Amino acid sequence: MMVRGVMAAAWAVVLLTAIVALAGQDRDAPYAALLAAHVHDGVVDYAGLKGREKELDAYLEALTRVDPASLNREERFAYYINVYNAWTLKLILEHYPGIGSIKEAGSLLRSPWKRTFVRLKSGTVSLDDVEHGLLRPQFRDPRVHFAVNCASVSCPPLASAPYEGAGLDAALDAAARRFINNPANTFVKDGTLHVSRIFDWYGDDFGGRQGVWAFVRRYADPELAGKMDAAKEQDLAYLPYDWSLNGR
Repeated sequence: MMVRGVMAAAWAVVLLTAIVALAGQDRDAPYAALLAAHVHDGVVDYAGLKGREKELDAYLEALTRVDPASLNREERFAYYINVYNAWTLKLILEHYPGIGSIKEAGSLLRSPWKRTFVRLKSGTVSLDDVEHGLLRPQFRDPRVHFAVNCASVSCPPLASAPYEGAGLDAALDAAARRFINNPANTFVKDGTLHVSRIFDWYGDDFGGRQGVWAFVRRYADPELAGKMDAAKEQDLAYLPYDWSLNGR
């Protein structure tokens, strides 16, 4: 009897996990359609999205009804990434077409990332609260920096599909690899590894300068890896950041 009870409990957990996963996919379906239609190779068709802003609004409203505590770790991680990216799109659309950079969505007294407009079940927060108060401290995974999107040319590209708990690890790996192996973001010149300023701003998340080198080497393709291995010193240089809008 005890064995049957344990097995029944185990199956209940499996079933509940499957139900939660399916619910997440259903919830994210409208967002998936928007991304598939208006995001290509990281370039966002903001004009097209503007015409479908009500659909984005409906998705954002659906996100407010989600209780993150009901999700497993991977689903919660994916949920907050989607929250950040979807609300960033909303921020741009509020000002589009009269905006050339996300920084223009802020003011002299408050950056756009500190504006409290992101609605969650627990209350209204800022993009900074989502990234620095939830994503970074809860999950402690530096790959998050290649998944969240700041609507700028130098930012890691916005994915053309929502993040999901199932397969999240592979998706985060792919995001990191895609960004790092773009020669515009990472290259070796005169023995120095030139990398995105993201690695400077969030260096501690990667384990300092040595950690940055090791992280880049982990995801580097053979050509980049070979150049890194040939460098005499692990010298780093940080590239300028282009805050121009990632749109067309």
